[in-house]
Amino acid sequence: MRVANINGRLALRGTDGFIDVAAASEGRFGPDPQQAFEHWDDLVAWARQTLARPQEIPDAARIGTTDGAVWGPPVPRPAQVFAVGLNYRDHVVESGLEIPQEPAVFTKFATSLTGHERPVELPEGLVDWETELVAVIGRRCHRATRETAWSYVAALTVGQDLSERRLQLTGPAPQFSLGKSYPGFAPLGPELVSTDEFADPDDLELGCMLEGGEVLQKSRTSDMIFDVPELVTRLSAVCPLLPGDLIFTGTPAGVGGARNPQKFLAPGDVLVTWIEGIGTLRNPMLAS
Repeated sequence: MRVANINGRLALRGTDGFIDVAAASEGRFGPDPQQAFEHWDDLVAWARQTLARPQEIPDAARIGTTDGAVWGPPVPRPAQVFAVGLNYRDHVVESGLEIPQEPAVFTKFATSLTGHERPVELPEGLVDWETELVAVIGRRCHRATRETAWSYVAALTVGQDLSERRLQLTGPAPQFSLGKSYPGFAPLGPELVSTDEFADPDDLELGCMLEGGEVLQKSRTSDMIFDVPELVTRLSAVCPLLPGDLIFTGTPAGVGGARNPQKFLAPGDVLVTWIEGIGTLRNPMLAS
C-alpha cells in the first residue's frame, strides 16, 4: 500500500492515479492522513481489496491529475519525532569520530515537517543536507524485541534531516534539535509505503542530488550501524512509541559540512532525494 497527503487528504495510489480514501471507503476511513495510524492494519486490508477491484472505485473518488496539488507531509502531526546521528560507518569516518556504541538520539520538532515539492526558506547560516530513511510506527510499542520490532513499523518514507550547522554546533552542549528544526527542515514523502511492499526493508539504496547537478550522497540502508529493528528496540526500551511516530534513521557519507571545501545549500538549489522502492522527494531552496 502506498498513501500520500494530497491537498490535506489521505490518498491511496492506484494503478492509474490516486484515490481519495474517505470517498472511496464511503466514510469508513476519514480524510485526515494522521488518523490513518489509528486503524492502519484495517486500512491496509481495505486497500488490498479495493485495488483488486478497480472497476468498483467510484469516479468521484478518483483524484485524477496531481498537477498543482499541495503535497503535505504524509505524517502531518506525529506525537514524537526521533532522529539518529552517526548511524552510517562512512559518515562517522568523514566526521572524524569513533563508531558509537549506542545510538545518538535527538529530536526534530514537528513544526519542521513539510512535504514533496514544498519550498524551504533557508535561514542565515550553513544549511546542509542529510538523506534519511524514515520509519513510521503503526501501533503502540513499548519494550519491543529485535524479533518483533518490524511488526510495529507501519511504513517507510523518504526524509531529509536538513541542518543549519552553525546553530547545531553552538555552545558547550551542541543544539542538535534546534539547528535541525527550522520550518521546512524535515521534508517527508512523497508517499508512505507499507512494509509488506519490500522484499528486504533492511537493504535499500538511498541518496540525494542537486537537480541538474551532482550526486551528493549514495549508499544503502544495510550500511547502518543500528538498523531499524535495533532502533525500535532501543528507543522503545525507554519511550513508548506511538502510532504515527517518526524515526529519522541517520544519514550516510557525503554531507556538505564534511567536504573540503565545504558545500552548503543556496537559494535556487533544488534538492532531490530518493530511496529505492519508495520514491523521490523534491524540494526547492529559497532565500528567506
